[in-house]
Amino acid sequence: MSHAEDAGTRRDFLYYATAGTGAVAAGAAIWPLVNQMNASADVKALASIYVDVSGVETGTQLTVKWRGKPVFIRRRTPQEIEAGRAVDVSTLTDKTAENANKPGADAADQNRTLDEAGEWLVMMGVCTHLGCVPLGNGSGDFGGWFCPCHGSHYDTAGRIRKGPAPRNLDIPVAKFTDEKTILLG
Repeated sequence: MSHAEDAGTRRDFLYYATAGTGAVAAGAAIWPLVNQMNASADVKALASIYVDVSGVETGTQLTVKWRGKPVFIRRRTPQEIEAGRAVDVSTLTDKTAENANKPGADAADQNRTLDEAGEWLVMMGVCTHLGCVPLGNGSGDFGGWFCPCHGSHYDTAGRIRKGPAPRNLDIPVAKFTDEKTILLG
């Protein structure tokens, strides 16, 4: 091996070593910038909440604030369940459940409730038209919720039935942790 070949090999080694050191230094400099974009502890704490529903009577609704938005938790009456299940999905404006717990499901009443019996309905309390908060407790033409700002009417399952809203009220990720506690998020 000649001296020129040996120098070329040494030069290549120095190039690779310098490039490797530069890459590590760049990564070390960039990491704090990327890491600061992660959610802080207080934001993570709000990502999920436990809601005590032991005091919610049949036919009443509890509204809680989650992620800065209202969430309606309604304990439906047998009449509301029956009215929700009697609706033909093909007649609805939005035929999808809009349920984060059941992605891709149709808007049948069973696909929008939290329990099999259909007694518990948990939905975001934000009109899908322009973000207003609909009135509940049997409001509107379909016995569910009514947004007085622009005239959207939702039925007893929170599905849009009349008015400008394009979608059903959204169902957040939720589940029962025991008989009287719902975990949102």
